[in-house]
Amino acid sequence: MNDTKPIIVFQTASSIEADVVRGLLETHGIHAVVSSGAPQAVFPVTLGGLGEVRLSVHEKSAAEAARLIGEFRDEVAARLTRIRDEFRAVEETLGYRFSDPGLLEHALTHRSKAHEDVSGGVRDNESLEFLGDAVLGLVIADRLFRECPDWNEGQKSKAKAMIVSTVSLAAMGEDLGLGEYLLLGRGEEKTGGRQKRSLIADTLEAIIAAIYLDGGIVAAEGFLERCFRPQLDAVRTGGLMPGLMQDHKSAFQEYLQSHDMGLPDYRLIGETGPAHRRVFETEVYAQGRPLARGHGRSKKESEQQAADEALRQLGAG
Repeated sequence: MNDTKPIIVFQTASSIEADVVRGLLETHGIHAVVSSGAPQAVFPVTLGGLGEVRLSVHEKSAAEAARLIGEFRDEVAARLTRIRDEFRAVEETLGYRFSDPGLLEHALTHRSKAHEDVSGGVRDNESLEFLGDAVLGLVIADRLFRECPDWNEGQKSKAKAMIVSTVSLAAMGEDLGLGEYLLLGRGEEKTGGRQKRSLIADTLEAIIAAIYLDGGIVAAEGFLERCFRPQLDAVRTGGLMPGLMQDHKSAFQEYLQSHDMGLPDYRLIGETGPAHRRVFETEVYAQGRPLARGHGRSKKESEQQAADEALRQLGAG
């Protein structure tokens, strides 16, 4: 029986940093295993984060692995600096500097990236999406309560639903350029994940949660105030809400009729998520062929997004 235990040669709070070092070791013929935890390491590099990711190698390779990491420290540091620079670009876009960059990395990590990592050392942002949705809802509800005291509950609820809708979040995420920074798996990358509006909307919610966890409710309120002030002002004054209030379904129907293409046909093709956060997926057809899909927290919202995407596909959006 072989009782030798794997030796930890590297630990970090960043799955990306772990990938860089694992790649270095494996190019020199040393197989490294990724796992979660934070025990004592032979060559520890510990950063702040939601948890530790560790690289372990066979006992016989531990000394050589430590030597390689030390020898190529400058090269590894240069690659990691480029990665951190990318995160700084996101921070500049968001107008918020994270005390814990690991939270930002977590918020940008799509489940496709986590699923491709069999070690379990990479976590996706779905839990952060859940929290971000709650933080966003609280802050927007608070603003509407304070700024629209004469509105009844129904008016406030309708305004809140419009402001926090997938369509609104996706438009804001696109304006921030979030698609460029997503951490995607290879399959999602190939299928155009960086342009998927529902994915961008989910990532924005995850970022809201990350800011809340990093800086508290005051930081989250500051970020949301900067992002959503135009929408809040628009609904409060009865104006057109940026990026949201257009009736894409009517515009799409008018386009089809003006081009003798008949009427659109919307088909619900899927529902995902728990009951309290159900996401609907709709596909829109014209002349019997599918044109585009949309996602939303309601069937109506998913149809609006599908119509918007169809207009884009036809070059009319």
